[in-house]
Formats: sequence, C-alpha cells, structure tokens
Amino acid sequence: MNSKPSRLLIPAFLIFAALVVSLNAWLGFRAIQSLHDSEFAVARTWQVINQVESIMGSAKDAETGSRGFLITGDDRYLEPYKAARQQLPEELDRFAGLTADSSFDTRQLTELKAVLEQRLNLLQQGIDLRRGDDRETIQALVLNGTGKNEMDHLRRIADAIESEERRLLAIRTEAADRDNRKAHYIIALASALDLLFIAFLFRYFATERAMRLAAEIDAQNLLLARQEADKRTEEVRALNESLEQRVRERTQELEATNRELEAFSYSVSHDLRAPLRTIDGFSLALQEDYQDLVDTTGRDYIHRVRSGVQRMGQLIDALLQLSRITRAEITRERFNMSELAKSVASVLQEENPEHNVQFFIESGLEADGDPRLIRVALENFFGNAVKFSSKKPESIIEFGWHPEKKAYFIRDNGAGFDMFYANRLFNAFNRLHGDKDFRGSGIGLATVARIIHRHHGTLSGEGVVDHGATFWFTLG
Repeated sequence: MNSKPSRLLIPAFLIFAALVVSLNAWLGFRAIQSLHDSEFAVARTWQVINQVESIMGSAKDAETGSRGFLITGDDRYLEPYKAARQQLPEELDRFAGLTADSSFDTRQLTELKAVLEQRLNLLQQGIDLRRGDDRETIQALVLNGTGKNEMDHLRRIADAIESEERRLLAIRTEAADRDNRKAHYIIALASALDLLFIAFLFRYFATERAMRLAAEIDAQNLLLARQEADKRTEEVRALNESLEQRVRERTQELEATNRELEAFSYSVSHDLRAPLRTIDGFSLALQEDYQDLVDTTGRDYIHRVRSGVQRMGQLIDALLQLSRITRAEITRERFNMSELAKSVASVLQEENPEHNVQFFIESGLEADGDPRLIRVALENFFGNAVKFSSKKPESIIEFGWHPEKKAYFIRDNGAGFDMFYANRLFNAFNRLHGDKDFRGSGIGLATVARIIHRHHGTLSGEGVVDHGATFWFTLG
C-alpha cells in the first residue's frame, strides 16, 4: 500500500467501502429475513400439526364424554364433551387462521368442519336419547356404525392434513437449514470484508497519524530553522550595519585622504609649475640669446632641458586631468554619440592638418551618460588612433556600434600592439610604444578607463602589431 495515497484514491476507496458495507448489511438483513421466514414457516407448520392434533383430541374427548354418559347416565361424564363443544369452534378458527394461505388445508378444513358437525350432532342425539331413557334407540344408534365411520373419516382428514403438513415441514425445514447456512456464509463474508476495511482504515489512519506527526516535527524543525535564520539575519543585519558604518568611516577617511591628495597634487603641480616655468623661461632665453656662444653640444643640452621641462609640464597636466576625471560628478543624460564623435574628429583633423586622416563615424548612435566625460574619453581614443596611425600614408579611423557585442568600437589602421601586453593598456604610465616612436604621457587610456568605469561600463582592446587596434567599450 502506498504510504502517501492520492487525495482522490482515499475518498473513492472510502465510498467503495461504504457501498460494500451497505451491500453486506443488506445481504445479511435479507439472509436473516429469509431465515426468519423459513423458521416461521416451520413453526407454523408445527402449529398446524399441533392444532390438528388438538382438534382431534377435542373430538376424542367429546366422543369419550358422550360415551361415558350413554353408559352411566351420569352428567359428570359429559364434562369433556361440553368442554370439547366449547373449544372446537375456537380451535377450528385458529386452524383456519393458520392455513388461510393453503387451498389444500382450506378444503380439508371445510370437510373437517362438516364431519365434526355431523359427529357432534350425532353425539348430542345420543345424549338426548339417553336423557329420555330410550335405550333401544341408543343401542341401535351405536350399533349401526355411523359414529365409527364419522370418527374414521375425521381421522383420515386429520391424517391427510398432518401428512401434507409433515411433507411441507420437511421441505421448509430443509429450506430453513439452507437459509441458515446461507445466512452464516453471508455474515461471515460480510464480517471478513468489514474486518478488511477496518484493517485498511486502521492502516490508513495510522499512516495519516505518522504523516501528521512527521509534519509536526517538520514544522517544529522549520520553526527552529526560521528562528535560527532570523537570528542569523539579525546577526547579518548587525554585521551589515557595522560594515556600513565602517564603510562610511572608511569612505570619510578616503574622501579626506583624497581631498588631502587633491590639495597635495594641486600644491605639487602648482609648486612644480613655477620652477618649471622658470627653467623653461631661462632655457628659452639661453637658447635665444646665447645660442651663438655655445657649441652644438651646448645647444643640444639646452634643447634637451627645454624638452624635459615641457615633458614634465605635460605629465603634470595629464595627472591633473586624471584627478579631475576621478572627482568629477557624473550627470547622465541621453545624447547623440555620433554627433559628439564627429565633433571630436573635426577638432583632431584641424589640429593635425599634416596627417591624411579619414574618420568613418556611424550615424544615429545615441548613448546614456555624461557627454562631457564621454567627450574626454573619445578625445583620448581618437587622439591615440590619430597618433598611432600617423606613420601610415592614410589614417583610417572607424567609430560605430557592434550589435552582436552590444558595444561601441574605435578601430584604426595604425601601429597596433602586442596582445601579450594587453593587460597593461589602461594602467597609468604603462606605455606599449617607446617615446621615440610615439610621444605621450601614458595617462590617456588610464583616463578613459576611469571614465568608463565611473559609468559602470566595460573596456577592452584588441590589436595586431602594424595592423591597427580596436577598442571596445560599453556604458552601464
């Protein structure tokens, strides 16, 4: 038996069990009723037999009492006769009631009544003659054999009735025995089925009780688990609050440190700019006013000093720009990326008139971000593309949207780079090309990375040496 019966199977089985039990009860009732009818028929048959015998006994009593009176003339001998005369109508009526449904007994009763009536009239005639002391007539009446014939007739009727009733008794007794066995079989079968259903219900309720206990245990375990989870949640909440508090403290400390670094950077850059301007100014004056007084080596030294100073100035400007990008507030809005790219490309073409630069910018591109910072990023992307393709007869720079990668791309046909060093592309001061080949500060792509990351976007680069590079970026 399945320990987890379906919801429809159990009600169906219970309905079936109720129907079977009801059918068993009906069959048992029918069997008992049939047995009762059979036994009642047997008992009534015995009653008919006894009633016939009682009628015959009364008739004999009447015969005996009349005969005693005829012999003795004593009225005391008439007591049985009188009693029989009073009892016989009742006994005949009782016999008629018992045999109302039997046509044979009804016919025999009619004949019995007629013969009894004749016999009683004959006895009464004898009694009357005896009271008149007519002995000769009485003797003749006795000796003619009429009384004997009537009593023999009565006995034959009684024998016929009793014979028929005993035949019926045998049949009815056999039917009663058969009904008795049938009733026992039906009651035994019904009891067995009832016990089977009771056993099933006991098993079912035991299983249900076990399942209920298991469910209660599970509920208790679930409650304990929930309490434990609530406890853990409270601990996690407290830990989060502590962590958030620590984050706020660290953020405040970081912000304070950043402010200090910003102030320090500004102070350093400002302080460095003054001596750099002094060095650059005096070196320029030395180059312009005293270049005839120094030899070629001296003029080269002066030129290197000026180049180093200008290089230092560019680095300071790049660092300040990177610092401003890091601290700048982002104001997102929907803007036309294609128009912004075209604007940046136009400026670069004007700044590099000696280069044959061709920009191919996809039209209709829109973006959600800070256009001011995105412009800085595009300036660095396009600037690098122009710079690293400057040695090509014609610089071809493409900007567009890749629908499969769902990313913007900037592709050029410049010097490219070795993918082995691709992880260094966006680190500050990490340059993949020497300063002799392409001048730069090493801050441009680091600035781009700061801008893209502040937009929660992604950034990557692909390149092949002497076959150009492609940069991909998204805006979160």
